[in-house]
Amino acid sequence: MNGDPSEAVNSVREAYGLRAAEYAKVLGNMGATHSADREFVLRWARRCVGPVIDAGCGPGHWTEFLRLEGIEVEGVDCVPEFISEAEQRYPDTLYRLAVLPDLEVASGALRGVLAWYSLIHLPPEQMGATITSLAKFLQPGGELALGFFEGPEIEPFEHAVVTAYFWPINELVRHLESAGFEIVEIDMRADPHARSHGAISARLSAR
Repeated sequence: MNGDPSEAVNSVREAYGLRAAEYAKVLGNMGATHSADREFVLRWARRCVGPVIDAGCGPGHWTEFLRLEGIEVEGVDCVPEFISEAEQRYPDTLYRLAVLPDLEVASGALRGVLAWYSLIHLPPEQMGATITSLAKFLQPGGELALGFFEGPEIEPFEHAVVTAYFWPINELVRHLESAGFEIVEIDMRADPHARSHGAISARLSAR
């Protein structure tokens, strides 16, 4: 993928569309998630009193998890096959097609945006602009939560579906702060036989 946003989106959409059913079967349930991640996301969500979007929801399991916890949430994804999987698996939860970073809601409409491993395929030169674009949908005091592959430098690797990137914590913090966020929480984990995990929640400062 090069720096063309539409090419990056099309590559991800096509790659995941071909493997959506397989992905959903293996990873599209909360049993496939780590307990520490569930706790991190819940801490973030409980600070977001108001509407939340699960941006890049995939087969919808995190969206359903949040709805069952009483969060006002909607899942969006650019992959039609994922939206179909989500609607079939979790019919009581709201899902729709949208291409990140455009969440197709009014500016300042949200209290929270969850981007849990949904920016991992983004070409690095697009990360800053994407975070800035997501910020516009948040009210002051609203929070963005990111889950990603953590590494010592920005570096591509051959993900099972399509090329993804490692990100150092400090590089994402830099982008978040440039977009007007204050860091609330950082989490890192290195599990055996798995790529290093990183998570950041950040609160949008008053404009």
